[in-house]
Amino acid sequence: MAGPSLPDRLNRIPVPTLLSVLGLGGFSILVLYSAAGGDISPWAINQGIRFAALLGMMLVLTQVSITLWLRSAYWFYGICLVLLIAVEIVGQMGGGSQRWLNLGVINLQPSELMKIAIVLALARYYHFLPRAQTGTLRALILPAILMGLPAALVMMQPDLGTALTIVMGGTTIVFLAGAPLWLFITGAVSAVVGIPLAVEFLLKEYQQKRVLIFLDPEADPLGAGYHITQSKIAIGSGGIGGKGFLSGTQSHLQYLPEQQTDFIFATMTEEWGLIGGFFVIGCYMVIIARGIFTALTAQSIFARLAAFGLTMTLFLYVFINLAMVMGFAPVVGIPLPLMSYGGSAMLTALLLLGILISIHAEKDRTTLEWRGKAL
Repeated sequence: MAGPSLPDRLNRIPVPTLLSVLGLGGFSILVLYSAAGGDISPWAINQGIRFAALLGMMLVLTQVSITLWLRSAYWFYGICLVLLIAVEIVGQMGGGSQRWLNLGVINLQPSELMKIAIVLALARYYHFLPRAQTGTLRALILPAILMGLPAALVMMQPDLGTALTIVMGGTTIVFLAGAPLWLFITGAVSAVVGIPLAVEFLLKEYQQKRVLIFLDPEADPLGAGYHITQSKIAIGSGGIGGKGFLSGTQSHLQYLPEQQTDFIFATMTEEWGLIGGFFVIGCYMVIIARGIFTALTAQSIFARLAAFGLTMTLFLYVFINLAMVMGFAPVVGIPLPLMSYGGSAMLTALLLLGILISIHAEKDRTTLEWRGKAL
């Protein structure tokens, strides 16, 4: 069965998704321009160049056949795993963590790409797995290995937030594929019971402080609780309409740490208020809703699982970041997709969306084909 023609595929790019991506990317440039005190350097100009280039990449990827994603899923996962190992050997340090590979034009964070790779790899695994075996414990061995290896490597960097995102994205695929419900109930109960032990014995001292400060930010407002305290002040002081463009005091006076990356939502809401916040959240809701629609209308197991998994990964990005900056979750270093400054975060978000839109463009196909055979 032949796939859709190029004009047909271009016409199938969902306009609401594209407009939301453009809105978030363009808005982030304005916020970064203001955060630098009304200067395009160093953040706004770099963000604009990256966004334009990677948006072009996304549009190209929307035209890629879904069969290619199926065929290359394990290869992509393997490459990301090798890059994670390379990080442990020659990775660059930053903020107390060893997470990046210097590739010249970009400091690549392979753990970000692994969030996509784990979804595609598990979607491929369950696509070919006989339906009768889906609910067996034996069928969970490979998914556990595929999730456990990168999560362990990322924890060594250390990067707890990204490791959890990788595991949660993979677990979404396992659940949707039909793994036994009792397994997830048992896992959830075990996780709740084991949290105190994990905090005490598995987390590093600074990670333990983040958890304790999350529970009581006022215990150390000028130390470990400084990020959350200043973020709340920035968001609260913005009110409904904000202080106005270029008028944010928390960011301009350097009170708000990581104002251009993890806490860019707080930077934005100080100047644009709840109106700006609702705009950003609304754009994410449109993208996520279209992703869910794509998954529900997909005709193959791989397409359905990949679309759901990628959409959930994007949702986790947004949910964890917003919960973090509002004080509803510990500070774990998760960027806000399409908004936070950084090449790896932008690359991952637009790569994810390119794949998701390519699945949407072929949603009317009832089968996948590989070497002339239906899959």
